[in-house]
Amino acid sequence: MNYLIQQASILGGEPVDVLIADGKIAQLGSIAAAGDAQVIDARNLVLLPGLVDTHTHLREPGREDAETVETGSQAAARGGYTAVHAMANSTPVADTAGVVEQVYELGRKAGWVDVRPVGAVTVGLAGKQLSEIGAMADSRAQVKMFSDDGICVWDPLLMRRALEYVKAFDGVIAQHAQEPRLTEGAQMNEGEVSAILGMPGWPAVAEESIIARDVLLAEHVGARLHVCHVSTAGSVEIIRWAKARGIQVTAEVTPHHLLLTEEKVRTYDPVFKVNPPLRREEDVMALRAGVADGTIDVIGTDHAPHPSEAKDCEWGAAAMGMTGLETALSIVQHTLVDTGLMGWEGVARITSQVPARIGRVADQGRPIAIGEPANLVLVDPAARWIVDPAAMATKGRNSPFAGMELPGSVRATFFHGHATVLDGQLATPRTANA
Repeated sequence: MNYLIQQASILGGEPVDVLIADGKIAQLGSIAAAGDAQVIDARNLVLLPGLVDTHTHLREPGREDAETVETGSQAAARGGYTAVHAMANSTPVADTAGVVEQVYELGRKAGWVDVRPVGAVTVGLAGKQLSEIGAMADSRAQVKMFSDDGICVWDPLLMRRALEYVKAFDGVIAQHAQEPRLTEGAQMNEGEVSAILGMPGWPAVAEESIIARDVLLAEHVGARLHVCHVSTAGSVEIIRWAKARGIQVTAEVTPHHLLLTEEKVRTYDPVFKVNPPLRREEDVMALRAGVADGTIDVIGTDHAPHPSEAKDCEWGAAAMGMTGLETALSIVQHTLVDTGLMGWEGVARITSQVPARIGRVADQGRPIAIGEPANLVLVDPAARWIVDPAAMATKGRNSPFAGMELPGSVRATFFHGHATVLDGQLATPRTANA
């Protein structure tokens, strides 16, 4: 199927027509004849390159009760994504070529998005010895990003060796910055609210100290470091300093850390329990400013679905994590675009172009130009919708935005020219007609 998108505003600019044929952008401009192409009226819609997530938990293999590659990929497509990086903390852990190839093949067969497995840094995420990094890089999955996300690579010698290893093939280590000794038993952000609620606190320095250490290690080795889910104002300042020094560091922030604060924990609703925890209002504002000035490079959803029993319990026993793929673009519009901090060109940069560059995904995050792969998303910025977790494609119902009215709606997603989403609803996977 070919598509003629009429009067779309590319990156928020002047309306133009876009012809998609044979998986690529065939024409741009004023296009009179559609031929056999399906016509899509895109007046008042914004056309962006397909979104790329640096941080997704698809749970498969092993935790299919929480999510599968199929359902997570469907959620990604509905959120406007055409590529996701699947974190390694599955069961078994993605620490061998065999497991990452399994995840890669599951994503390829599902056909909704490009699933790029993230390899574990250490065997079993145990932090004792390096995993089969080279074998995963050489596998069919061609892994470029490695992370023990969910657990910090706390040993500085091991972290140095990992950075040295991936440098050989231009890989990147994505660090979950959390000093374990400073966060034993922690349940929420350390501060006034944790003192009032009587909950063990999670100090900002537990994150900031690891980031400070690792940017210096990256500088010493000359390797690439990516910092996962930055959550504090101090972290933003450390990363800003490191970039000014010329260190090869990139960083992500989650949508929930751009909007929600520790005040939500006063409800004792475990849907707001997350790692790193929700922080202060001052941290939220610093994170937004960091995205706006380029200190923080990308939006990473940290999509973390859980079965209902993992969240429908008391706070202390609840799992950490929130879903995010289907709400991310709306939160970005709400916190950055509608506040005047960023235009749609900037949104394309932080949600598509730079994430693709960090993960070395060559055919994603490309310019909207003739001859480029048609990985695209059409967004209605004027739409308003109420978040209903039960209506989402993900298996996880643990959305912190449930019941909230959000701006912006994904109207269509094109994955290599195939419409995976049309009129805001799932269409068909690319493999169905391949």
